[in-house]
Amino acid sequence: MSNTRLSPQEHQSSHHQIALYIRLSREDGDKAESLSVTNQRMLLQEYAKKLEGYSDVRFYIDDGYTGTHFDRPAFRSLCLDIEAGVISVVIVKDLSRLGRNMPKVTELVQDYFPAHKVRFIAIDDGIDKHFFDLDTSEDMMIDIKNMFNGFYPKDISKKVRSTFRSKQRAGQFIGAFACYGYKKSETDHNQLVIDEPAAAVVQKIFALYIAGKGQNTIAKMLNAEGIPCPSEYKKQCGLNYKNCKRLENTTYWTYSSVRNILRNRIYTGSMVQNKAFRQICKHKAIPLPEDKWIVVPNTHEAIIDPVTFDKVQTLLTRGTRQVSLQQNIHMFAGFLKCGNCGRAMVKVNRRGTVTFVCGSYHRYGADHCSAHDIEQKTLEEIIRKDCNAILASTDDLHKIAVEELQRQDTADTCRKSNTAPLEHEICKLSHKKECAYDDYLENLITKDEYIRYKENYDQRIASLENQIKTLSLSAKTEKPAGNQWLKRLLETGRIDELDRETVVEMIHMIYIYDDHRIQIVYNFAND
Repeated sequence: MSNTRLSPQEHQSSHHQIALYIRLSREDGDKAESLSVTNQRMLLQEYAKKLEGYSDVRFYIDDGYTGTHFDRPAFRSLCLDIEAGVISVVIVKDLSRLGRNMPKVTELVQDYFPAHKVRFIAIDDGIDKHFFDLDTSEDMMIDIKNMFNGFYPKDISKKVRSTFRSKQRAGQFIGAFACYGYKKSETDHNQLVIDEPAAAVVQKIFALYIAGKGQNTIAKMLNAEGIPCPSEYKKQCGLNYKNCKRLENTTYWTYSSVRNILRNRIYTGSMVQNKAFRQICKHKAIPLPEDKWIVVPNTHEAIIDPVTFDKVQTLLTRGTRQVSLQQNIHMFAGFLKCGNCGRAMVKVNRRGTVTFVCGSYHRYGADHCSAHDIEQKTLEEIIRKDCNAILASTDDLHKIAVEELQRQDTADTCRKSNTAPLEHEICKLSHKKECAYDDYLENLITKDEYIRYKENYDQRIASLENQIKTLSLSAKTEKPAGNQWLKRLLETGRIDELDRETVVEMIHMIYIYDDHRIQIVYNFAND
């Protein structure tokens, strides 16, 4: 007896096979003991012995599979053997073992089994339905039992979902795997704590994006530096993680993986859950609108401060083009609009001079907007002088800049971990590997055991070395844009040269009108 399909040879030599189908899942709750695989096996065997005219029995066992769907390996094998014509009887403990999906179970019992000349028996429900039986009086009772069997998983699902929602509203993390940049606390798996190597990469991604790097460029930079993507990093940490949305061979950073990090509010210290809903009997989760999400602030330590996060969200919604490594795309991308029609100003090159013109006029002509433009050098000079005038009028500018710089440096210091613990763990593993070799030389372990130990230690050491490399690379990368901008401001007290960082930090939007008027909306401006 086994749990696999019959071979072609078995098909030819087997007649009147009895299929004993067993299913057990976690949804069976307090009944698990009485419904255990062992107890079901004993019950079905005893019953099968009493049937006459059948030569053999065969078990089909789905242990750990829900009854709400029929994508179960043993059940699929059973159906294939039925369709091969070698199964004459199917016996289950009760209808719920066959399944808890009323329409499907009814279709199996009343249509599928009779069509394949299979006798169906559900012992505890007193059902013994021959394929030639024309009496349909018990079909209604089968439907009623199926209906009640379907209520059970729905009731369990409702209770479990209610418990999950309560935990989510309390700010407890209920996911199987922590978001990249965090890990579950060793003392409380409903609490997130910062995973230093991954958190450093998250900070790097935000800093690069604010500095003008596009999401594809950031992905390429991370791949070039050998930084593992989130799913690969989880595997290196020993987690049995699989990203069902990712192609199997995609083991590198992509536009989507960078964008998902930039859009994830969990990095601000807020717990964000209930973003999708999975119906009972359904495999696919349905995304929920943002107003249905459960968001609880200040549940864990932030990796990205809220101001920086909101700044990035604003840039993302503008759909700005990325600033290339050669800086050949203008620093005002996403910040420059026509004051008349509202469309973005576009960059054109006129006789070697970079000029911004109204996008509507440039694409569709004078019927949609007027022909107004401004040279890049002129615009830069206007904004630089205006920003310096504002800075000069701010009496406590130095104090504000110093306080903000100290706050950012303190937060950055708190997040950066020392590599000493990782290096210490590598030393411990290296020592264990040496001890395993000594044990092998002393014939205390076999060669195969030594090879297995060595491979395990080597894999763990490689993972730790990769984490140290990630921390080192992150330490070398540029500080967050706001940090660098404030340092330059403290050194000079003014803006000598306009750049992308300054634009992002100070300006919300720039409007160019056809009457040579320019409106600059600053981030710190009041209504």
